[in-house]
Amino acid sequence: MKVLGRARTLDDSIGCLFNHYVIQQEGTMNRERALKIVLVLLGLLFAAGVYPLVESVRSGWQANKEDALPMMLSLYVTLGIFLLLAARNPSANRSLIAFAAWSSFAHGAVMAVMAIHIANERRGLLTATLVFGVIGAVLVVLAPAKQSGERASAAGA
Repeated sequence: MKVLGRARTLDDSIGCLFNHYVIQQEGTMNRERALKIVLVLLGLLFAAGVYPLVESVRSGWQANKEDALPMMLSLYVTLGIFLLLAARNPSANRSLIAFAAWSSFAHGAVMAVMAIHIANERRGLLTATLVFGVIGAVLVVLAPAKQSGERASAAGA
């Protein structure tokens, strides 16, 4: 079979489609593997806040110190545990991954505003802003794509 002066057989066409599919599958598998690694690392990092949480609550309540730190740590410890659970099946936990990403952006934005107002804490706040921005960006980039069945049900709703 001649097409535009190039010899192409049915086997060549099928092989080309198969190669495209395999490369696309490998890219998706690598992305999902990277996402699972990120979820486990973030989950462990956030869950590791349980020790500072306990210490902060105990010392804070005894000395009537800061109340905000234990509250933030409790949220991040909880999020860490759920990120560890989400690593098993990221596609089924898209909304949790999106929440982790966008809450990281929000937390970073609040810290950036605080950096403007608290000059002596500016460096630490801006560093934390950068860290939370990177966490959010990595989660958004690696987030699993919406499945075709989810698209159809979302359009029908």
